[in-house]
Amino acid sequence: MTDLNYDQTLHLKQLLSDKAIEEIDSWIKKYPAERKRPPIIAALKVVQEHNGSYLTDELMQAVAEYLDVPHVAVYEVATFYTMFHLDKVGKHVISVCNNISCSLRGADKVIEHLQNRLNIKVGETTNDGVYTIKTVECLAACGGAPMLEVDKQYHENLTEDRIDQILSDIAALEMASSKKTDKAEASE
Repeated sequence: MTDLNYDQTLHLKQLLSDKAIEEIDSWIKKYPAERKRPPIIAALKVVQEHNGSYLTDELMQAVAEYLDVPHVAVYEVATFYTMFHLDKVGKHVISVCNNISCSLRGADKVIEHLQNRLNIKVGETTNDGVYTIKTVECLAACGGAPMLEVDKQYHENLTEDRIDQILSDIAALEMASSKKTDKAEASE
């Protein structure tokens, strides 16, 4: 175990904002004190969001220390769930379902179209850091296959035209965000 004089919560508190720590603490309080593992998923989600959409070994170790659980318990969760990223990803992660239902209804065509449009392969990120394509086993929307998830939003019954519209909508948001940033910097 740790040195009794060592505050094992200090490491994570040094890496995150007070607001992020408060959010993790609110999840910890939802469970009995002896139940230390249930808040792992929520803590990892907070940490990943705070760190630009990916987790590092240092952050996972800090979460383990903060929750007083073995590092392997945190690592198991981070590697099991596809919502967690252990490498840098684009601002918009496009998760394409490739389970049996989606595969039978054209997931391979969705992936191929995305790869051609974005000029990257599955697991890669565009040079501008905007998009990452990944495949996931199941997103629990078999009735709307083929489907993908991006920015916490499901898109079902995909066609090439629908995929193009999704990408255009994201590009429009990126341009609007860029213009806001430019205006804010100009007014300073």
